Amino acid sequence: MTEALSMPPTDTAAERTLGIMLVSASAAFFALTGVLTKSIHADPLTITCWRGFVGSILITVYVLWRRRRAGGRESLRLGWRGWLLAVEGALASIAFIAAFKFTYVANVAIIYATAPFITALLAFILVREPFRMQTLAAAAVSLCGVAIMVGSGFGTGHLLGDGLALLMTAGSALYMIMVRAFRDTPVVWAGAVSAFLLFLLGWFVTDPLAVSARDAVLLATFGASFAMASILWTEGSRLIPAPESGLLGSAEVPFAIVFAFLFLAEIPPAASMIGGAIVLAAVFAHAGRDWLVARRSGADG
Repeated sequence: MTEALSMPPTDTAAERTLGIMLVSASAAFFALTGVLTKSIHADPLTITCWRGFVGSILITVYVLWRRRRAGGRESLRLGWRGWLLAVEGALASIAFIAAFKFTYVANVAIIYATAPFITALLAFILVREPFRMQTLAAAAVSLCGVAIMVGSGFGTGHLLGDGLALLMTAGSALYMIMVRAFRDTPVVWAGAVSAFLLFLLGWFVTDPLAVSARDAVLLATFGASFAMASILWTEGSRLIPAPESGLLGSAEVPFAIVFAFLFLAEIPPAASMIGGAIVLAAVFAHAGRDWLVARRSGADG
C-alpha cells in the first residue's frame, strides 16, 4: 500500500540518508503489529476499531499539514476509486489483525513478505502488466517456502491464521494494483478514511468500550505506531528510489520475528523457520537485484 507514495529521488546525500533512516524506522514500526496484536486481550474487531480510530486521527493531521504546506492545492476528494481503496484496505486490515491471533507472528510476517510476487501475478492477470522472469523465479521459490509453513499448520490449530495471512496478502496485493491504477487518488487520505471505517465497523459490531485499562493503553500505542509507520514511509520514500524503499521495507519481516522473540518469547516451529528462510532468501535476492540495477543505472546516468 506504500509503493505508490514514492516520488522521484532527490540528489543530495543528506536527503538520501534521511530517506533511508525514515523508511527503516517505518519498517520497525510496522513490525510491531504482531507483538501488539498478541499482547492485547481484546478480539480482532475491537483491536482494528481502536487502531483505526487513533490512526485515522493522526494520519488526518499529517495529511492536512502536508496539504497546508502545499498551499492547499492537494485535493482530498476520494471519488469512487478512493472509497474503493478505503473499503478494500479496511477488509485487508481485519484479516491482517485476525491472522496474528491464530498463528505465529513469524508465519504472518513471512507470508506477507510474498506480497510483491502476488502483486506481480495479479497485475499480469488483471491488467496484463509484464511479468519479469526474475520475479517469476523468486515467486516460485517463495511459494515453496510458504507451502512448507502452511503445510506444517495442519492439525496444529494454526492453519486458520496462515489462511487469513494468505487472504490478507492477496488483499494487500490487490490494493497495490489499485493504487497504481488510481494515480490521481489521494492514497494517504484514503488510508485515513479506511482506518476510520474500521472504527465505525468495530463500534457497531463489537463493544469497543469493554476493554481493560491495560488494553486501552496498548490500543492507543497500536494506533500511534500504525500512523507513525505510514507517515515515516511516506516521507522517506519521497527521498530515495523505489527499489531502495522496497529493499529497506523488507526489513519489516526480520524485525517482526525478532520483536516476537524478545517481547513474546515466541519461537516458531522448525517448519516455519525453514520455510521462512526460503521466502526471505527469495524476497531479499529479488529486492537486492532491483536495487543493484537501479544503482548501476544511476551511476551510468
